[in-house]
Amino acid sequence: MGEEHRLLQGNAVSRGIAMAEAYVYEPLDLTIIKGICTKEEVETECKRFYDAMNRAKDELERLYDILEKEHPEQAKIFAAHKELLDDEEMIEETENAIKEDCLTAESAVDMIFNQYAELLKQVDDPLIAGRAADLLDVKRRVLRLLLGKEEKKLDYFERDVIVVAHDLLPSDTANLDRGHVKGLITETGGSNSHCAILARSFSLPAVLGADGAIAQIKDGQSLILDGFTGQVLLAFSNEEKEEYRQKQEIWKNQIQEEQTFLLRKGVTRDGVKIDIGINVGSDQYDSVEESYDFIGLFRTEFLYMENDHMPTEEEQFIVYRHILEKAKGKPVTLRTLDIGGDKTLPYFALPKEDNPFLGERAMRLCFSHPEILQTQLRAAIRASAYGRLQIMFPMVGSLEDIRKAQNIVRETMQELDARGMEYDNDIKIGIMIEVPSLAIIADLVAKEVDFASIGSNDLTQYVCAADRMNAVMEPYYQTYSPAMLRLLEFVFTSFNKRNKPISVCGEMAGSPKGAALLAGLGARKLSMNYAMLAAVKAELSRHNMRELEEMAEKCKGFCTESEIIKLMGL
Repeated sequence: MGEEHRLLQGNAVSRGIAMAEAYVYEPLDLTIIKGICTKEEVETECKRFYDAMNRAKDELERLYDILEKEHPEQAKIFAAHKELLDDEEMIEETENAIKEDCLTAESAVDMIFNQYAELLKQVDDPLIAGRAADLLDVKRRVLRLLLGKEEKKLDYFERDVIVVAHDLLPSDTANLDRGHVKGLITETGGSNSHCAILARSFSLPAVLGADGAIAQIKDGQSLILDGFTGQVLLAFSNEEKEEYRQKQEIWKNQIQEEQTFLLRKGVTRDGVKIDIGINVGSDQYDSVEESYDFIGLFRTEFLYMENDHMPTEEEQFIVYRHILEKAKGKPVTLRTLDIGGDKTLPYFALPKEDNPFLGERAMRLCFSHPEILQTQLRAAIRASAYGRLQIMFPMVGSLEDIRKAQNIVRETMQELDARGMEYDNDIKIGIMIEVPSLAIIADLVAKEVDFASIGSNDLTQYVCAADRMNAVMEPYYQTYSPAMLRLLEFVFTSFNKRNKPISVCGEMAGSPKGAALLAGLGARKLSMNYAMLAAVKAELSRHNMRELEEMAEKCKGFCTESEIIKLMGL
């Protein structure tokens, strides 16, 4: 076998080494040939359609329940899928296609769902266009139920395998037999696809975007998958196998060693403390209390996205009180409603925009609909009597935005005073720094707020003008670009000079090497998904602060991201 046929190269999206036989996954063929029914059969076909839709919702609820406890953020993928099945316009058009055009339920679903997917694909915003894949996943589910077919199973294997596929839908990845599936290889996808996010959540080595994988890999073929380099070995010597076995063992030992840091404080080798927080997307999160210092990001969207109505003040108050009591005195940073862009509400009509990610989202939307923000603030401020609440506003782009938001807080407090309601008079008010226009004036911003948190995901995509959810844009989405590092250092310096807390709550903070670099740039507070706490603490413990500062200084002097990545060993 020639060298070019011994290796496949893809995107390394989830770390680790896997060695097992290939399981080439080919999804169920659900090709639909246009079918016609008689007038007498129309009602029966409508009933079949609605039955399949209800069963699909039941399946999605089960998938949500499977993930919700351990991986609440990933579970929301299936909550979003269920929302698609509640689209009244799409349901009505499908029903009309059955009643008026006498199409079978299968044909109507296939036609109408495809039409909607095509409309999504044509939207200029890549994130919205990416919703087409979610809709096609939902369509497959409904068609499979209509046809009474069983999808090829990925939830049970008798032997260890590496799953090889053209693509894996979110539902495919969520159902994996995690006892026997040792790795994933797909021909499509990048580091921010649903598949990649789920693989990292499951600590499953994965290489995505490996072009030609299906053509070159045979079912049952022995493979070595390197989740650090993105390489897949299709043929290898005994010596190479032993080399990777040793790498695998080293990695397992490293993971075990890192877990010993879970209940330790975040501190460098020379004793510099880094406060470590967690990001949560539900009040039902599970974590060991001693493992984190604060909740750096409490995403409130779940309250809105998992409801069929705008949550009332009382409904929100109960949830906010619960999470504050659960935190047992640790600071909880509540981010106000952040919808728009890729996050929609089935019961609330968002404005039709050519580029919604740059449009009326988050605080901009709340300014246009102040009643939404006021209801949320009343609930949050009331809940502050039960813990250490901090309120953080997302998608803030100017000092005017900051002052406007602060005025709404003051007015809300006056309203609660008039009602005789108790609350904490010392609630800290902060903002997310995710818009370049705000980051560039961080020295002025630090005078106006009590604290800030850098949303590195959005900040990166706005600085680089590259959508992080679009696999095609992956080369342009550069978390470690010199421009980003210089901007981050300026923000840290501006806030540190005024002794104002500044944290990072994006994915950069949850990358061990990224966290170390952030500390070198001046960060002293980092917030991340719970699964990354131990690894980040372990990495910080390996360096003294002088080393990290010197590394950060070298990185700032480079011209390209690739030089920075090489130096950091990413």
